[in-house]
Amino acid sequence: MRRAPFLSLCLLLGVSGSAFGQILPPVQVPNLPGLPTDELNRTVNDTVSGTLRAADPQQLREVRRLRIRELLRNNRTGLEADPRGAPIVRSEVVALSPSPAALESARAEGFNVGRTRTLEGLDATIVVLQAPRGMSTRRALQRLRQLDPGGVYDFNHVYLDSGVVADGAAEPPAANSVPPGSPVRGVRVGLIDGGVQRNHPVFRDVSIHEHGCAGGNVPSAHGTAVASLLVGHADHFSGVAVGAELYSADVYCGLATGGAVDAVADAFAWMSRERVPVINISLVGPANGLLEQLVRLVTVRGHIVVAAVGNDGPGAQPLYPAAYPAVIAVTGVDAHRRVLIEACRGSHVDFAAPGADMAAAGLAAEFSLVRGTSFAAPIAAGLFARELTEVDRARADAAVAALTSQAIDLGTRGPDKVYGNGLVGDSLRPSPELAKVTAR
Repeated sequence: MRRAPFLSLCLLLGVSGSAFGQILPPVQVPNLPGLPTDELNRTVNDTVSGTLRAADPQQLREVRRLRIRELLRNNRTGLEADPRGAPIVRSEVVALSPSPAALESARAEGFNVGRTRTLEGLDATIVVLQAPRGMSTRRALQRLRQLDPGGVYDFNHVYLDSGVVADGAAEPPAANSVPPGSPVRGVRVGLIDGGVQRNHPVFRDVSIHEHGCAGGNVPSAHGTAVASLLVGHADHFSGVAVGAELYSADVYCGLATGGAVDAVADAFAWMSRERVPVINISLVGPANGLLEQLVRLVTVRGHIVVAAVGNDGPGAQPLYPAAYPAVIAVTGVDAHRRVLIEACRGSHVDFAAPGADMAAAGLAAEFSLVRGTSFAAPIAAGLFARELTEVDRARADAAVAALTSQAIDLGTRGPDKVYGNGLVGDSLRPSPELAKVTAR
């Protein structure tokens, strides 16, 4: 394998997402704190043509590692890697509803009790424990588990987005805009992601409730694009659940430690407290004991959690929270109904939805090309939101069964590890021609 093309691929996919099979316009690298985005943008734009067509699964498996390595290198004081290389908040261990006795034992060992989040909607508490001076984060986790074998403790893992927003357009594939269905009323849909640009034209008539960032608003390209696919509306553009109220939890807030488990937990609790039936989370990362328990607490109450499977390639290990059994895991397909080459696969995949050759709301431009499983998930979530108007376990199960019966079988006959139960929302792909709109 030649080194230079592989590095070009990693820079393109690992930091800014993917653009297989087409020549994309200048790509805007997501705004991750500490990353040299100007230099990376130039590299991406210089190498986008030709490199990706030669991609293979081995290269795709390395992509996420490069992105994480770059993130850790530029945020050494706040972040480090766990034993498997996943990003975690340095010197922090999170505990789920620890007993007073367990906390007292931790204090006696030199641990400091840091942030405490009362998850009112889930009847639980998240406590962030700071490791004693001189103790590694790995050793801190081991010690806490020894002190309280029956407790739930884990690293404060950081979860990343799983798609690319490319501002502007060259010559995207032709596709037709499809008129939206009738607006829905009395519907709530949730988004756990980066912040949303509320003053974007597609949200002009949308009721948006925000959570996180101490009441501030830190818009992100990824969060704005995903939100538009859920509830946005403008001339020639329509999200899937037009008319629904959006409950948007920003778990990044422009911070290097954004997307950590304790912030995601707080977002889930807020959604549960506000009785939001369907929750979309287009973030991916490793298995985490607290996240698993939180997902269980949310779904047993009757919420539907929809997540992107991730873009680490067909040979990658499953990513979470999509890989948890209670979560609806969504992969992406292009305009020809072919699974995205970068999409993860596995028995946990439930549905496929449009994830490429389409546009969504942008920041630098009114509309941008998007690609990745991040943008397939909100299409499926929007379909669920149109049907599930209240939090109810039986109705949630019925909604999943109904969408399964409507799915278009692709690939191997019946459910499979590539397309799951089949394709949904195929007619709802916003035309990529919208991305030709000039920068705002």
